[in-house]
Amino acid sequence: MVNKPLKRRAFMQGIGAGTLAASLAACTASPTKTTTNKGFQRPFSRKPMVAPKISANNIVTEIVGHRPYRPEGFVVRSEAFGNKTLVHNYGHGGGGISLSWGSSALAVNEVANSETKEAAIIGCGVMGLTTARLLQEAGWKVTLYTKAMPRFTTSQVAGGEWGPYSVHDPLVSSSTFKTQLQQAAKIAHSTFAKMVGKDYGIQWKELYTAGDTEPDGEGPFRQYYPYTHVYGPAQHPFPTDYCTSSATMLVETTTFLRRLVTDIRLSGGEFIIRDFKDKDDIHSLAEPIVFNCTGLGSRALFNDEGIMPAKGQLVLLPPDPAVDYLTVGGGSDVLYMFSRNDYMILGGTFKLNDWTTKPDPVETARIVSESQAFFSTL
Repeated sequence: MVNKPLKRRAFMQGIGAGTLAASLAACTASPTKTTTNKGFQRPFSRKPMVAPKISANNIVTEIVGHRPYRPEGFVVRSEAFGNKTLVHNYGHGGGGISLSWGSSALAVNEVANSETKEAAIIGCGVMGLTTARLLQEAGWKVTLYTKAMPRFTTSQVAGGEWGPYSVHDPLVSSSTFKTQLQQAAKIAHSTFAKMVGKDYGIQWKELYTAGDTEPDGEGPFRQYYPYTHVYGPAQHPFPTDYCTSSATMLVETTTFLRRLVTDIRLSGGEFIIRDFKDKDDIHSLAEPIVFNCTGLGSRALFNDEGIMPAKGQLVLLPPDPAVDYLTVGGGSDVLYMFSRNDYMILGGTFKLNDWTTKPDPVETARIVSESQAFFSTL
């Protein structure tokens, strides 16, 4: 748990630990500021920048997801578990999709020298699925035990922009973890970059990060955002002092997770619906090696009191092909707009230790109104 409460700005900078979070720290939409859209040269497209059609009347649905957040960072380690080996791979906060291939590669490496090649995986969010695929590619037989299929997991409702942020509190996490985070990010980014295409729902997009604090241009993940350029006051079309443009990958989670399930089944993997109540249930499994990819479930199943939900709320609108870019910033909270082929996603919130599962109408109204204000100058 966090030892001392952090002020909002310090906390937002902490969970991001990069230029994106630094920009978000003081992002406030202020339509009265001088902006310009005339003559603005988009770095990756010659098309004009079209404002999204944001209205409460256009809302398809509102959804809530609970990110499994640990101030100390995610857990990847192996341990003896009776006559089995237990490998943990959980607690990735807001960076689950982004870090999935990397964190799972580190987890699989924990048993790389094992003579047995048969494993049980508990949980089938993105960590369970990517762990399964990496094991299969190494010649393993895998069985996934889960109480819900991927479309009912938190991974399904993730926005999907590649960015390993909101993963840890750097004032709490160790230097060892920070090194592990960099290793996972490097592997994950490289893997996603090799999978770009319609089959897995991965594409490159323009990202505009807006805020009233001048970005320092540095950060632990800066190297993964090509074509980065910082615009100052009145040099960009958004109602904030600064805007950073860059290229990023967008993972459409519905397509990505569905394709992973197909790949696992085609390679002989099996999904079994099962809700584990305690550790004794795990001991009853036939497989000698077990991967724990239960996310928040690790709190009860493995007594990890350090993991907590970070509630996120999304507003989903119909897709708009004319809006071919992403934005982060411009609101009183972690506001963002991700334009995908299935939905236009408006977010969001990051409420620690909030276990509520119903969308808050006040939050929905805030997200819609602040998004409207942010795009009002386009």
